[in-house]
Amino acid sequence: MLAFPMALIALYSFMDEGNLIIPFTLTLENYVKFFTDPDFLLVLWRSIRIAVETTVICLLLGYPVAYFIARSKERTQNVLLLCITIPMWINMLVRTYAWIGLLSEGGIIQRILSIFGLGDTQLLYTEGAVLLGMVYNFLPFMILEIHTSLSKMDNALLEAGADLGAGPVQAFRRITLPLSIPGVINGITLVFLPAVSSFFIPKLLGGGQYFLIGNLIENQFITVGEWNFGSAISMIMAVIMMLLMMAVRQVEVHNNGGREET
Repeated sequence: MLAFPMALIALYSFMDEGNLIIPFTLTLENYVKFFTDPDFLLVLWRSIRIAVETTVICLLLGYPVAYFIARSKERTQNVLLLCITIPMWINMLVRTYAWIGLLSEGGIIQRILSIFGLGDTQLLYTEGAVLLGMVYNFLPFMILEIHTSLSKMDNALLEAGADLGAGPVQAFRRITLPLSIPGVINGITLVFLPAVSSFFIPKLLGGGQYFLIGNLIENQFITVGEWNFGSAISMIMAVIMMLLMMAVRQVEVHNNGGREET
């Protein structure tokens, strides 16, 4: 179910304009077309950049929230985790549609900004709106992964550190943070990978004016009808994602090895 579709996409990416029925010729023209066109490279760079920005913001917001939840009482933890997961029960597309009403002209957010004299600010169909939609949709994944690592941590380690004279800051830096790295890495993976390939969030909140690599792939398959070129772009993104996952895996292995030595 996974290998066969990927094999078809890989095969289509090396075809000229044919398919498995119509005669075709194997070629690298689709890949050359992508890497020699500055517009396509700009879309790729923009997609990676906004995915990195989304991941960094989710990490900066998610870690303190996850830390606060993990240090709360068990009953409070359950309530807070429920508050985090309830929005995820609603389809992501519906949640993104809701932001259109909030960010549109005359919406509640613009009305609040008008109190501070910023009512004329364009909110919808901007890069900021796309980034906001990304962070909103993917932040729970970061929080839940980091919370899982923090909740598994043995509090006796903190007590031992305190007995040895470690203050709160030193205990966090030497004990809590290293033990939470697996959750951070998993959270980064779960946020970055869907963010870099997302297409409906920039399509809705960017108004079709903010093109990412996911939108480019969708456009090639649905609108233009160039399945071969769209398959080539898909393979390029698949390779990039696999390389990133391998790099993340190496970081995790290195971190586990260093922790074992310690």
